[in-house]
Amino acid sequence: MAIRDPIRLAGATAGAQINTTSWDITSSEQRAVTALILTFNEENNIARTLAGLEWVDRILVVDSGSTDATLAILHATAGVEVVGRRFDNFENQRNFGLARISTPWVLSLDADYGISSRLAGVLCQAIASAPDRVSGFALPFRYCIEGRPLRGTLLPPRTVLFRHHQACYVADGHAEALQLPGEVLPLAEPILHDDRKPLTRWLNAQPRYLLAERQKLLSTPSRQLSLADRLRKHSPLAPLLVGVYCLLIKGNLWDGARGLFYAAQRIYAELLLLLFLLEGRTTKARP
Repeated sequence: MAIRDPIRLAGATAGAQINTTSWDITSSEQRAVTALILTFNEENNIARTLAGLEWVDRILVVDSGSTDATLAILHATAGVEVVGRRFDNFENQRNFGLARISTPWVLSLDADYGISSRLAGVLCQAIASAPDRVSGFALPFRYCIEGRPLRGTLLPPRTVLFRHHQACYVADGHAEALQLPGEVLPLAEPILHDDRKPLTRWLNAQPRYLLAERQKLLSTPSRQLSLADRLRKHSPLAPLLVGVYCLLIKGNLWDGARGLFYAAQRIYAELLLLLFLLEGRTTKARP
């Protein structure tokens, strides 16, 4: 895939066709980007994610044994390299991918993330102007239901674009956290979180995810947890507070049925986590 001109990309607007030219080889090598994506049965999402990556130099997908049409979609897309690895946890899966990347920059994505042409321009501009002290860039999320963004989300910003050198992932509850040696700057342009898999898939995944969250909360001293995690660990009102926060503070009440759906998902997850926390404490208290 050809290296693109970040200045011209930065002027692109969402939904517009990106017209680009090449720059000199030395600059191209310094700004080369590999998109790293994890997949497992993502036929509902992966084509949209790939559609926003025409500007990157390489796309590396680590697949965990998909049995749906995911692999067919990946193999039919030019410039996509697929490697297989049996899933054990997210941090090992991403570190496995990082070990197979040689470009200076990495764009680390889930298979349900969307990159608009406007965001592509912002990312290219960030790479072109990044001083040496900056190791990465964190992006806010716009959560989508049925392909339409909500007014707000509980998702915190995530560092998805970073320098490859010395980057690694470590466990963080059910997910993974990126460790970088340098400074991470925020970017204002959001990345889209647009998961269109069936609700049953989400429901089936929650016990596994939340048991990992329970382990994190119960094994970590409270002073080392974020405010949100301290509330989850110690307050039985956390599910209620999450519902109020989503609907009123984040404005999901005014998103109609889509906003109610998102808030109900978050309340359900917090209720299930509360049950797992109570179970863990009860089991620990048994003689």
